[in-house]
Amino acid sequence: MVSQVFKTTEEKMHSSVNVLREQLASIRTGRASPALVEHVKVDYAGTPMPLIQLAGISAPEASLLVISPWDRSTISIIEKAILKSDLGLNPSTDGNVIRIRIPSLSEERRQELIKVVHKRIEERKIIIRNLRHEAVNEVKTLEKNKEISQDDSKRAQDQLQKLTDRYIMETDKVGKDKETELMEV
Repeated sequence: MVSQVFKTTEEKMHSSVNVLREQLASIRTGRASPALVEHVKVDYAGTPMPLIQLAGISAPEASLLVISPWDRSTISIIEKAILKSDLGLNPSTDGNVIRIRIPSLSEERRQELIKVVHKRIEERKIIIRNLRHEAVNEVKTLEKNKEISQDDSKRAQDQLQKLTDRYIMETDKVGKDKETELMEV
């Protein structure tokens, strides 16, 4: 029973860190990366879809993204979606592909992006702590129902705290890596 609580909690914490990685990948640095735009929502036939489902995205140069829609009629809606996103990018099209020049970041913009990174990290830490809280409550319920002993409950809570600390540290590391990437000129 306790092992199932650990397994479920660890899976959720791991998933939370992966979501953070995806979120941080969409924060632009000075260089072009398909991850920057692949999750931009495009309103296709009345349904919001991630850009990656509508086009191929490549980065042939360090400061250029090329988006090749599979259906040429979607070029204008993809272009509008990129303009509406909070990425601050200006797409240009030649009728077949969309090109996006990635401008270098100013120091001020880098600091703004670092604040966004810190906010996302803190959100993930709160989620991880809430997962620990839920798991501890489950363990306490097991103890209350006499399914585990008080000693087992205490040990389980200690292990949950160690698990939480490990994922909090991993979250910090992911954030520090992104911060370092943002500060590269």
